[in-house]
Amino acid sequence: MSERIVRGRIDRSGALISADGPLLRLQQRAGAGLDKPLALPHLARLVALAQRLQRDISRPLYTADDHSDVHALVRIVPDADGASLEISDWRTHPVAQPQVPAIADTALTPQGWTWECDQQLRMVALRAGIQAPPVPSDWEGRSLSELFELQPDEDGDFPVLRALARQSRFDAQRVRADGPAARIAMTLSGEALFDATGRFTGFRGIAAPAEVVETPQAAVLVDPAFGSLPLSDPQFGRRIDGALRGPLSRIIATAETISGQFDGPIRADYARYAGDIAHAGRHLLGLVDDLADLQNIERPGFKAAADEIDLGDLARRAVGLLGMKAEEKGIRIDAPRTDDKMPATGEFRRVLQVLLNLLGNAIRYSPEDSLIWIRVDREGDRAMVTVADQGQGIDGDQQAVVFEKFERLGRTDSGGSGLGLYIARRLARAMDGELTVESAPGQGARFTLSLPARDVD
Repeated sequence: MSERIVRGRIDRSGALISADGPLLRLQQRAGAGLDKPLALPHLARLVALAQRLQRDISRPLYTADDHSDVHALVRIVPDADGASLEISDWRTHPVAQPQVPAIADTALTPQGWTWECDQQLRMVALRAGIQAPPVPSDWEGRSLSELFELQPDEDGDFPVLRALARQSRFDAQRVRADGPAARIAMTLSGEALFDATGRFTGFRGIAAPAEVVETPQAAVLVDPAFGSLPLSDPQFGRRIDGALRGPLSRIIATAETISGQFDGPIRADYARYAGDIAHAGRHLLGLVDDLADLQNIERPGFKAAADEIDLGDLARRAVGLLGMKAEEKGIRIDAPRTDDKMPATGEFRRVLQVLLNLLGNAIRYSPEDSLIWIRVDREGDRAMVTVADQGQGIDGDQQAVVFEKFERLGRTDSGGSGLGLYIARRLARAMDGELTVESAPGQGARFTLSLPARDVD
């Protein structure tokens, strides 16, 4: 399918003055409209950052409405009168329907508890129904995750952690709590709370009993952080992914908010510390992404989508996402021009993922004040995009193993997992393409992604 761009316009005061249908609907579902301040917090922060830096930025966008989660890529172009928005790769994911009654009224049920916590998940209220197990005497001020043992859902996710990152309601968070004679299985649901200024202040909700679980006696090898799933279970990697992604995303979002000083100025050294925390969190999240991708691409029958794409456009998007990292090292990127088009067939998201890996590696291994160039070309029925750097190069023996799993060419630093190029080549081949390298010691490296070319009338 052809790529659709959703456009919008923000004035100098931060109000949304024009918007295509999908963006306007999100704004309206958030309780605002045209000529009103942008009501999507993540997007509003990105607009503020672009206006403060007075430069174009491209970033992933995560938002949601009552019916679905929205993942997209947004490009923000600031100017003297405000900023223009270009949102692409707009993908919606339906939100699971609640599995417990809505919490419009958190009336105390005879068998359950009502609870309230602050924005750091510290308990500030807890009350038991007349037929419910007594609440622990030392609950006040304890973390919700200390009082309740959180359990992942069938997809390995933790609804309360996902809701915390999004500051939204959640349902069907399975937990266990200590009872008089056994561990009690319960289901938590909660509504997000906000003060008069719109600041998130925590959650309020109910804990409904599910079933009584006797103290386990089996000697199966388990990790207590992930419930009763044996470490040898093939789904264990998926549970790890779900357990780590939510907390890491929250750490990154909070650290970036502090570093960007969105809530007001702070000491410069504190902002740098927060930036370091965000960088470390992104590194760890990258490792989680690599492990999740590894599990996915090695699944029997894995196939990529066959979208109609333009390699020139995707190369420019990759530069937009990583351009600031290159500037920090004084590296100049010579990207394809706007009129350099190369129609091809491949999955939009996966091709961008491969290009981000190639460009990220080029930036990481290139010396300061050097040049990286990206070119698109066609040979017969193959559309190609090449990323070339001026780094130290790769000798013949290393080229033979550079695409192998966990291969980092002898590096011992924390630069990556050694999975990026392995995953990139597997993705290329899943799209009926190929990923190759040409290099010589001291002469940099050229990585070329080739995909089926697409003829355009």
